Amino acid sequence: MESNKSFSQDMDDEYEKLIRRMNPPRVVVDNESCKNATVIQVDSANRHGILLEVVQILTDLNLVITKAYISSDGGWFMDVFNVTDHDGNKITDEEILDYIQKSLGPDSSCFGRSVGVVSSTEYTTIEMIGRDRPGLLSELTAVLCHLKCNVVNAEIWTHNTRAASVMHITDQQTGFAITDLERLSRIKELLCNVLESSHSREAKTKVTHVTTHAERRLHQMMFDDRDYEQVGDEEEEDDDRQRPNVGVVNWYDKDYSVVSVRCKDRPKLLFDTVCTLTDMQYVVFHGSVDAEGPEAYQEYYIRHIDGSPVKSDAERQRIIHCLEAAIRRRVSEGLKLELCTTDRPGLLSNVTRIFRENSLTVTQAEVTTRGGKAVNTFYVRDASGYPVDAKTIDSIRQVIGQTILKVKGNSSKERKQKAAEESQSSIFGGLFKSRSFCNFGLVRSYS
Repeated sequence: MESNKSFSQDMDDEYEKLIRRMNPPRVVVDNESCKNATVIQVDSANRHGILLEVVQILTDLNLVITKAYISSDGGWFMDVFNVTDHDGNKITDEEILDYIQKSLGPDSSCFGRSVGVVSSTEYTTIEMIGRDRPGLLSELTAVLCHLKCNVVNAEIWTHNTRAASVMHITDQQTGFAITDLERLSRIKELLCNVLESSHSREAKTKVTHVTTHAERRLHQMMFDDRDYEQVGDEEEEDDDRQRPNVGVVNWYDKDYSVVSVRCKDRPKLLFDTVCTLTDMQYVVFHGSVDAEGPEAYQEYYIRHIDGSPVKSDAERQRIIHCLEAAIRRRVSEGLKLELCTTDRPGLLSNVTRIFRENSLTVTQAEVTTRGGKAVNTFYVRDASGYPVDAKTIDSIRQVIGQTILKVKGNSSKERKQKAAEESQSSIFGGLFKSRSFCNFGLVRSYS
């Protein structure tokens, strides 16, 4: 049975390679047709997950996607993006433009099934999920420091009482991945003890040398952990103004389900929604995205991978709840702090310990290490639920270093200073004024 499955997978791979050779991806980067954005058009043979791969590559370049048009009916995929940098400027850096061409074009090595999934000998990956509580990150990093592990990269998210993290660690002495199985088992055991100390829902820890795109993995981990399910009255207490407006209706004439999302715009929003639909086994046949102002509007025409639209109200509600959770997981709650200094063993443990000792809890964090420099971003809140006290932050900065730890402004405000004016010469024309493909007859079936 296993050999038959492997043979079938090999045949699928060979067929996909043949289709790719016959219809290689084509990428057009245009800085002329739109007044205020770079237009990127991608054409390729269609397959499940291709939209997510394209969005992931553009998002990883920290590009802001202000508009998008998606069409993948039949055997062909065509996607158009209007993108800028975070200051609202066109993309003119030749290295970035060249990377886009190489990553999405016919010679791409990462544009395929394995995008974002690699085997690494440079570090060991640890995935953790459990109940969130004040001081949790401090305790986890203290364990790693005690076991002579150095955290070189990490993403930490919290949502709906759950905390998830993907960390890349190395041995403090060698600077390479940890391969000793007994030591890895000990690391996993102690981290599980910390995660399970609250005696709540099951905590999970996984140690691997296969590295998956961290943000995609965090979405998958929290989805599998059912963080989209309501816990107590927490969801009811949320401010309705912060709740995404997600709707799902069926368009019976075309056997599509139409998903609409309206919410406050923020970086990587498109990635989060497309990632969730893909992992829930839905295919986006057509779609439009408009995020030129402070509010983003997304519309997707979807079917399940088996070809069916949404079949029941329970399925519709599940899509809504999962998309709401995907959007809210990355909402940056709390005060943004940025740490930049020379990396050293135990740095993350020391910093998070200082936060904990000053009654601050970390709601989100991104840890990166490049060229011996640590650049870490933290979002912190008062552990008791009160606003973060300015005197507390001043005290922490004095201990860590005024030039090392800085208070940053609101990320969403930094990202967009003003809404860009829609270009009349854009290839999108008036598409987004109606916000619906139905009115333009763009949605059609292919036999």
